Amino acid sequence: MASDRGPPAGDPTLRRRIEPLEFEFSFDPRNFCKEAYLLYEIQWGNSRDVWRHSGKNTTKHVERNFIEKIASERHFRPSISCSISWYLSWSPCWECSKAIREFLNQHPNVTLVIYIARLFQHMDPQNRQGLKDLFHSGVTIQVMRDPEYDYCWRNFVNYPQGKEAHWPRYPPLWMNLYALELYCIISGLPPCLQISRRHQNQLRVFRLIPQNCHYQMIPPCILLATGMIQLPVTWRWIE
Repeated sequence: MASDRGPPAGDPTLRRRIEPLEFEFSFDPRNFCKEAYLLYEIQWGNSRDVWRHSGKNTTKHVERNFIEKIASERHFRPSISCSISWYLSWSPCWECSKAIREFLNQHPNVTLVIYIARLFQHMDPQNRQGLKDLFHSGVTIQVMRDPEYDYCWRNFVNYPQGKEAHWPRYPPLWMNLYALELYCIISGLPPCLQISRRHQNQLRVFRLIPQNCHYQMIPPCILLATGMIQLPVTWRWIE
């Protein structure tokens, strides 16, 4: 049930929450904003306390900024287990994927789960290989769905009074398309999703370019979600 107020006044993350329009603009899977945004939470050992914060690109990508920041934190102890969840407006580039893997190799007690709103330059072979290597190194990578948008809205956004449950509902088709392409990347398949720009870069067209290998290797449930295949329909006419 929706609350009749915004985030609790005693919420320790209140000052670190982002504004609703900022969240909606940055994490809309249809919107190709230039700046990358990161919402993250950290949990140490067996503690129930969760540290939440956010970050943007500076002169460096937001993933590198996070790695440098956490490594310099006085509370960071490599001997203690640490669970980290990222909610990224763009997936990491290949250089950031490499930096993440190096950080995790140096700190084996750290586990990382990454949720992404969009894929960054997914046709680039290096970016594809970077995400694939990141996944196979043990990092969970998933496309944000309704539950993640709901969770971020409640825990990272300074939502207005009475709008606790009013997180943005984006069309599931875009999420399904990115999930399809992420599956292709992780499985080592060629690109299946093509995104082109038209009308002075103001219009972006999503187009599926499936090959035989996609139909052979991708689970039917994923193909169904994007409309690449359809269930057979039987029509009955009763006289």
